[in-house]
Amino acid sequence: MKEQLRQYIQKTVAITEEELAIVMSYFHVSKVEKNELLVVQGQVSYRMHFVCKGCLRFFFTNEDGQEATRYIAFENHFATALCSFISGSPSAEYLQALEPSDVLYINQNDFNHLLGIMPVWEKFYRHYLEKAYVNNTNKLMTLLTLNATERYKQLLAQNPFIVNRLPNKVVASYLNISQETLSRLKSKV
Repeated sequence: MKEQLRQYIQKTVAITEEELAIVMSYFHVSKVEKNELLVVQGQVSYRMHFVCKGCLRFFFTNEDGQEATRYIAFENHFATALCSFISGSPSAEYLQALEPSDVLYINQNDFNHLLGIMPVWEKFYRHYLEKAYVNNTNKLMTLLTLNATERYKQLLAQNPFIVNRLPNKVVASYLNISQETLSRLKSKV
């Protein structure tokens, strides 16, 4: 599992083997059950996860208990309740495994320690933050400017594995539409 993360880091930043060995020593293996919650709303997120196998999702619930999925992390992606991880404040969202998942994680103290001792890790983190910002901005823009049909078509074009791999309930909550609307869209498109 650690080889996946090593390759991901090496593709992202120029890093020596010695630096990489130090970074990797701070990551720990975890097996997560399907539907297990890694972070619950109101809890501080102290871990950053890297998905080796499986799928994690971030979601919110409204006052009626309706779920809205913000982000889905498949293999070779990081996942953390970033606002909580950065600020140390309680998370406004949940982090849940949608499948049995193998993840690597680093805790917040170790992550911050690496930032203090390794400039290359700061560079990696900047890249991560930039990517997260772009992803969140694109998702918000999609929700605000496209109708349900356009959002579904865009999802099929950009991330068809979300539709093919995940239950309709999750796909609908990711698109911010009802399951009934998703079923109609699937039959039309």
